[in-house]
Amino acid sequence: MTMLEPISEVPPLVERDQPGAGRTAGRAERLVSTIGGSALVAYGLARRSVPGLVLALAGGALIQHGVSGRRGASGAPDDRAPPRARLLRAGQRAGRLFGALAPSATRVARAVTVAKPADELYRFWRNFENLPRFMEHLAEVEVIDDRRSRWATRAPGGGSVSWRAEIVEDRENELIAWRSCEPADIENAGSVRFVPAPGGRGTEVRVTIDYKAPAGALGRAIAKVFGEEPDQQLRDDLRHFKQLMEAGEIPTIDGQPSGRRSAVLGGAVLGR
Repeated sequence: MTMLEPISEVPPLVERDQPGAGRTAGRAERLVSTIGGSALVAYGLARRSVPGLVLALAGGALIQHGVSGRRGASGAPDDRAPPRARLLRAGQRAGRLFGALAPSATRVARAVTVAKPADELYRFWRNFENLPRFMEHLAEVEVIDDRRSRWATRAPGGGSVSWRAEIVEDRENELIAWRSCEPADIENAGSVRFVPAPGGRGTEVRVTIDYKAPAGALGRAIAKVFGEEPDQQLRDDLRHFKQLMEAGEIPTIDGQPSGRRSAVLGGAVLGR
Protein backbone atom coordinates (compact mmCIF):
# COMPACT_ATOMS: atom_id res chain seq x y z
CA MET A 1 0.00 0.00 0.00
CA THR A 2 1.41 3.39 -0.99
CA MET A 3 0.94 6.22 1.47
CA LEU A 4 1.25 9.96 0.87
CA GLU A 5 4.83 11.02 1.50
CA PRO A 6 5.30 14.12 3.70
CA ILE A 7 6.33 17.20 1.74
CA SER A 8 8.98 19.41 3.28
CA GLU A 9 8.78 23.19 3.53
CA VAL A 10 10.56 25.29 0.95
CA PRO A 11 13.64 26.78 2.67
CA PRO A 12 14.29 30.53 2.52
CA LEU A 13 15.46 31.47 -0.95
CA VAL A 14 17.78 34.24 0.22
CA GLU A 15 19.57 34.13 3.54
CA ARG A 16 18.69 36.98 5.87
CA ASP A 17 21.51 39.44 6.47
CA GLN A 18 22.49 40.16 10.05
CA PRO A 19 23.85 43.59 11.03
CA GLY A 20 27.58 43.75 10.53
CA ALA A 21 27.79 40.17 9.26
CA GLY A 22 26.92 40.56 5.54
CA ARG A 23 29.24 39.17 2.93
CA THR A 24 29.57 39.94 -0.75
CA ALA A 25 29.19 37.01 -3.13
CA GLY A 26 31.93 36.41 -5.66
CA ARG A 27 31.55 36.98 -9.38
CA ALA A 28 31.17 33.26 -10.14
CA GLU A 29 28.36 32.73 -7.63
CA ARG A 30 26.57 35.87 -8.76
CA LEU A 31 26.79 34.76 -12.39
CA VAL A 32 25.40 31.30 -11.63
CA SER A 33 22.58 32.81 -9.53
CA THR A 34 21.63 35.28 -12.25
CA ILE A 35 21.66 32.71 -15.07
CA GLY A 36 19.82 30.09 -13.01
CA GLY A 37 17.27 32.64 -11.81
CA SER A 38 16.59 33.86 -15.34
CA ALA A 39 16.03 30.28 -16.50
CA LEU A 40 13.59 29.65 -13.63
CA VAL A 41 11.63 32.82 -14.41
CA ALA A 42 11.36 31.96 -18.11
CA TYR A 43 10.34 28.35 -17.44
CA GLY A 44 7.87 29.29 -14.71
CA LEU A 45 6.10 31.96 -16.76
CA ALA A 46 5.90 29.63 -19.76
CA ARG A 47 3.95 27.05 -17.72
CA ARG A 48 1.11 29.55 -17.03
CA SER A 49 0.10 27.76 -13.85
CA VAL A 50 0.31 28.16 -10.08
CA PRO A 51 3.45 25.99 -9.75
CA GLY A 52 4.94 27.96 -12.64
CA LEU A 53 4.35 31.19 -10.73
CA VAL A 54 6.15 29.73 -7.72
CA LEU A 55 9.13 28.83 -9.91
CA ALA A 56 9.16 32.32 -11.43
CA LEU A 57 9.18 33.94 -7.98
CA ALA A 58 12.01 31.67 -6.91
CA GLY A 59 13.93 32.64 -10.03
CA GLY A 60 13.40 36.30 -9.19
CA ALA A 61 14.93 35.71 -5.76
CA LEU A 62 17.98 34.12 -7.37
CA ILE A 63 18.33 37.04 -9.78
CA GLN A 64 18.15 39.46 -6.86
CA HIS A 65 20.92 37.53 -5.12
CA GLY A 66 23.02 37.59 -8.27
CA VAL A 67 22.57 41.33 -8.79
CA SER A 68 22.99 42.43 -5.16
CA GLY A 69 25.75 39.96 -4.36
CA ARG A 70 24.77 39.82 -0.69
CA ARG A 71 25.36 36.71 1.42
CA GLY A 72 24.19 35.85 4.90
CA ALA A 73 26.36 35.58 8.01
CA SER A 74 26.97 31.89 7.35
CA GLY A 75 28.66 32.56 3.99
CA ALA A 76 32.43 32.65 3.90
CA PRO A 77 34.11 35.62 2.15
CA ASP A 78 34.29 34.60 -1.49
CA ASP A 79 37.41 36.64 -2.18
CA ARG A 80 39.30 34.21 0.05
CA ALA A 81 38.06 31.06 -1.71
CA PRO A 82 39.45 29.73 -4.99
CA PRO A 83 37.22 30.14 -8.08
CA ARG A 84 36.46 26.40 -8.23
CA ALA A 85 35.16 26.43 -4.65
CA ARG A 86 33.00 29.49 -5.35
CA LEU A 87 31.43 27.78 -8.37
CA LEU A 88 30.77 24.64 -6.35
CA ARG A 89 29.10 26.66 -3.59
CA ALA A 90 26.91 28.48 -6.11
CA GLY A 91 25.91 25.18 -7.70
CA GLN A 92 25.00 23.73 -4.31
CA ARG A 93 22.72 26.70 -3.59
CA ALA A 94 20.97 26.26 -6.94
CA GLY A 95 20.65 22.52 -6.33
CA ARG A 96 19.00 23.07 -2.95
CA LEU A 97 16.52 25.45 -4.54
CA PHE A 98 15.61 23.11 -7.41
CA GLY A 99 15.30 20.20 -4.97
CA ALA A 100 12.98 22.13 -2.69
CA LEU A 101 10.71 23.13 -5.56
CA ALA A 102 10.76 19.82 -7.41
CA PRO A 103 7.37 18.13 -7.73
CA SER A 104 6.54 15.43 -5.21
CA ALA A 105 5.25 12.28 -6.90
CA THR A 106 2.59 10.06 -5.35
CA ARG A 107 1.25 6.73 -6.65
CA VAL A 108 -1.71 4.81 -5.28
CA ALA A 109 -3.05 1.49 -6.55
CA ARG A 110 -6.11 -0.52 -5.49
CA ALA A 111 -8.30 -3.32 -6.82
CA VAL A 112 -11.86 -4.47 -6.25
CA THR A 113 -13.88 -7.43 -7.54
CA VAL A 114 -17.22 -6.48 -9.08
CA ALA A 115 -19.87 -9.08 -9.88
CA LYS A 116 -20.40 -7.79 -13.40
CA PRO A 117 -18.88 -8.68 -16.80
CA ALA A 118 -15.85 -6.72 -18.00
CA ASP A 119 -17.59 -5.24 -21.04
CA GLU A 120 -20.28 -3.60 -18.91
CA LEU A 121 -17.74 -2.13 -16.48
CA TYR A 122 -15.52 -0.94 -19.33
CA ARG A 123 -18.39 0.88 -21.07
CA PHE A 124 -19.39 2.63 -17.88
CA TRP A 125 -15.85 3.79 -17.06
CA ARG A 126 -15.03 4.70 -20.67
CA ASN A 127 -17.56 7.52 -20.41
CA PHE A 128 -15.54 9.72 -18.05
CA GLU A 129 -18.65 11.78 -17.28
CA ASN A 130 -19.66 8.88 -15.02
CA LEU A 131 -16.58 9.17 -12.79
CA PRO A 132 -17.92 11.91 -10.44
CA ARG A 133 -20.77 9.55 -9.56
CA PHE A 134 -18.44 7.47 -7.44
CA MET A 135 -15.28 9.59 -7.05
CA GLU A 136 -15.87 12.06 -4.22
CA HIS A 137 -13.15 14.57 -5.13
CA LEU A 138 -14.40 15.05 -8.70
CA ALA A 139 -17.03 17.72 -9.23
CA GLU A 140 -17.50 17.28 -12.98
CA VAL A 141 -15.97 15.68 -16.05
CA GLU A 142 -16.93 16.98 -19.49
CA VAL A 143 -16.14 14.80 -22.50
CA ILE A 144 -14.78 16.95 -25.35
CA ASP A 145 -14.28 14.24 -27.95
CA ASP A 146 -13.43 10.55 -28.14
CA ARG A 147 -10.04 11.02 -26.43
CA ARG A 148 -10.09 14.38 -24.63
CA SER A 149 -12.02 15.53 -21.58
CA ARG A 150 -12.12 18.41 -19.10
CA TRP A 151 -11.97 17.55 -15.39
CA ALA A 152 -12.94 19.73 -12.41
CA THR A 153 -12.30 18.77 -8.81
CA ARG A 154 -13.30 20.24 -5.48
CA ALA A 155 -10.50 22.18 -3.79
CA PRO A 156 -10.10 23.25 -0.14
CA GLY A 157 -12.06 26.38 0.79
CA GLY A 158 -14.88 25.76 -1.65
CA GLY A 159 -12.84 26.42 -4.79
CA SER A 160 -12.08 24.13 -7.68
CA VAL A 161 -9.15 23.04 -9.82
CA SER A 162 -9.62 22.01 -13.45
CA TRP A 163 -7.47 20.51 -16.17
CA ARG A 164 -7.74 18.69 -19.47
CA ALA A 165 -6.95 15.01 -19.86
CA GLU A 166 -6.40 12.73 -22.81
CA ILE A 167 -6.73 8.98 -23.22
CA VAL A 168 -3.32 7.55 -24.08
CA GLU A 169 -4.26 3.85 -24.31
CA ASP A 170 -7.60 2.19 -24.86
CA ARG A 171 -8.13 -1.57 -25.20
CA GLU A 172 -11.79 -2.45 -25.32
CA ASN A 173 -12.99 -4.35 -22.25
CA GLU A 174 -9.39 -4.55 -20.93
CA LEU A 175 -7.67 -1.22 -20.26
CA ILE A 176 -8.17 2.55 -20.20
CA ALA A 177 -5.20 4.83 -19.48
CA TRP A 178 -5.25 8.63 -19.32
CA ARG A 179 -3.06 11.58 -18.34
CA SER A 180 -3.39 15.32 -17.85
CA CYS A 181 -2.53 17.68 -20.70
CA GLU A 182 0.02 20.42 -20.11
CA PRO A 183 -0.14 22.91 -18.55
CA ALA A 184 -1.83 21.52 -15.42
CA ASP A 185 -1.54 22.66 -11.80
CA ILE A 186 -1.64 19.00 -10.83
CA GLU A 187 0.12 16.67 -13.25
CA ASN A 188 -1.71 13.36 -13.00
CA ALA A 189 -2.25 10.10 -14.81
CA GLY A 190 -4.30 6.99 -14.24
CA SER A 191 -5.25 3.61 -15.59
CA VAL A 192 -7.94 1.02 -14.98
CA ARG A 193 -7.68 -2.65 -15.95
CA PHE A 194 -10.55 -5.11 -16.19
CA VAL A 195 -9.40 -8.66 -15.46
CA PRO A 196 -11.72 -11.72 -15.24
CA ALA A 197 -11.98 -12.81 -11.61
CA PRO A 198 -11.25 -16.45 -10.69
CA GLY A 199 -14.19 -18.82 -10.45
CA GLY A 200 -16.47 -16.71 -12.60
CA ARG A 201 -17.02 -14.21 -9.77
CA GLY A 202 -17.13 -11.23 -12.10
CA THR A 203 -14.32 -8.81 -12.91
CA GLU A 204 -11.33 -7.56 -10.96
CA VAL A 205 -10.99 -3.80 -11.45
CA ARG A 206 -7.42 -2.60 -10.91
CA VAL A 207 -6.85 1.16 -10.68
CA THR A 208 -3.56 3.07 -10.48
CA ILE A 209 -3.36 6.84 -9.96
CA ASP A 210 -0.20 8.97 -10.20
CA TYR A 211 0.02 12.67 -9.51
CA LYS A 212 2.65 15.32 -8.90
CA ALA A 213 2.23 18.46 -6.82
CA PRO A 214 4.81 21.15 -6.03
CA ALA A 215 6.68 20.97 -2.74
CA GLY A 216 6.08 23.11 0.33
CA ALA A 217 2.87 24.66 1.62
CA LEU A 218 1.49 25.16 -1.90
CA GLY A 219 2.03 21.50 -2.65
CA ARG A 220 0.22 20.41 0.50
CA ALA A 221 -2.74 22.62 -0.38
CA ILE A 222 -2.95 21.27 -3.93
CA ALA A 223 -2.48 17.70 -2.70
CA LYS A 224 -5.66 18.07 -0.64
CA VAL A 225 -7.54 18.06 -3.93
CA PHE A 226 -6.70 14.35 -4.11
CA GLY A 227 -7.46 13.80 -0.42
CA GLU A 228 -5.45 13.76 2.78
CA GLU A 229 -5.01 9.98 2.40
CA PRO A 230 -5.04 9.14 -1.32
CA ASP A 231 -4.88 5.39 -0.69
CA GLN A 232 -7.95 5.45 1.54
CA GLN A 233 -9.76 7.74 -0.88
CA LEU A 234 -9.15 5.40 -3.81
CA ARG A 235 -10.34 2.48 -1.69
CA ASP A 236 -13.56 4.38 -0.93
CA ASP A 237 -14.03 5.31 -4.59
CA LEU A 238 -13.73 1.69 -5.70
CA ARG A 239 -16.13 0.55 -2.99
CA HIS A 240 -18.63 3.12 -4.30
CA PHE A 241 -18.01 1.89 -7.85
CA LYS A 242 -18.75 -1.68 -6.80
CA GLN A 243 -21.97 -0.63 -5.05
CA LEU A 244 -23.05 1.46 -8.01
CA MET A 245 -22.47 -1.27 -10.58
CA GLU A 246 -23.91 -4.15 -8.55
CA ALA A 247 -26.84 -2.43 -6.83
CA GLY A 248 -27.39 0.62 -9.02
CA GLU A 249 -26.94 3.05 -6.12
CA ILE A 250 -24.53 4.07 -3.37
CA PRO A 251 -25.93 3.96 0.18
CA THR A 252 -25.43 7.04 2.33
CA ILE A 253 -24.15 6.91 5.90
CA ASP A 254 -27.67 6.68 7.31
CA GLY A 255 -28.42 3.68 5.11
CA GLN A 256 -30.52 5.54 2.56
CA PRO A 257 -29.55 5.59 -1.13
CA SER A 258 -27.77 8.71 -2.31
CA GLY A 259 -30.00 10.53 -4.78
CA ARG A 260 -27.02 12.12 -6.50
CA ARG A 261 -25.58 8.75 -7.40
CA SER A 262 -28.59 6.48 -7.81
CA ALA A 263 -30.52 5.59 -10.97
CA VAL A 264 -27.36 5.60 -13.07
CA LEU A 265 -27.24 2.17 -14.60
CA GLY A 266 -30.58 2.40 -16.28
CA GLY A 267 -29.83 5.75 -17.94
CA ALA A 268 -28.20 6.77 -21.17
CA VAL A 269 -24.93 7.64 -19.42
CA LEU A 270 -23.90 4.00 -19.20
CA GLY A 271 -21.23 4.43 -21.84
CA ARG A 272 -20.19 5.94 -25.10
